[in-house]
Amino acid sequence: MSRIGKLPVSLPSGVSIEVTDGNVVKVKGPLGEMCQKVDPDIKMTVEDNEIKFERPSDLPRHRSMHGLYRALVHNMVVGVSTGFTIKQELVGVGYRVAVQGQLLSFSLGYSHDILLQLPPEVKAEVPDVRKGENPVLILKSCDKQLVGQVAAKIRSFRRPEPYKGKGIKFSGEQLRRKAGKTAAAK
Repeated sequence: MSRIGKLPVSLPSGVSIEVTDGNVVKVKGPLGEMCQKVDPDIKMTVEDNEIKFERPSDLPRHRSMHGLYRALVHNMVVGVSTGFTIKQELVGVGYRVAVQGQLLSFSLGYSHDILLQLPPEVKAEVPDVRKGENPVLILKSCDKQLVGQVAAKIRSFRRPEPYKGKGIKFSGEQLRRKAGKTAAAK
């Protein structure tokens, strides 16, 4: 039995769930509404503010779908109730980001600025930068997959390099650093 698939998903207050024809799950909450199509072989039951998932057999396909759809529905419930937040730091001299509505403007040491149009489901903010600290970009959304994809796209503009650590990194991320040429000369 799947360890993740057999765990029930509890519904917090203010979140409602509806399973329609064709095994489509719709979740509504204070932060928005999301829907996901679930494989017809996976049975879902909603009782006592909990959603339970069952699979018909132990075939490898059913075992993989069991945990997958439970995790997707759980992420939807968490997303519409509390949301997901990703923080990214811009490490480097002169690295900046500016937010104008849904448009991000990055200054990352290239000869030009990089512009990125955010999807409407993702909100971005940049808190004021104190002297001596790196600029921080905060992305918020109710869709975990979408906010992660946007964060990965932003990181790809300037990946952290291993010698000085310059680039766009996730907050709290530990980078593997390398020693430079001077270490070999000694």
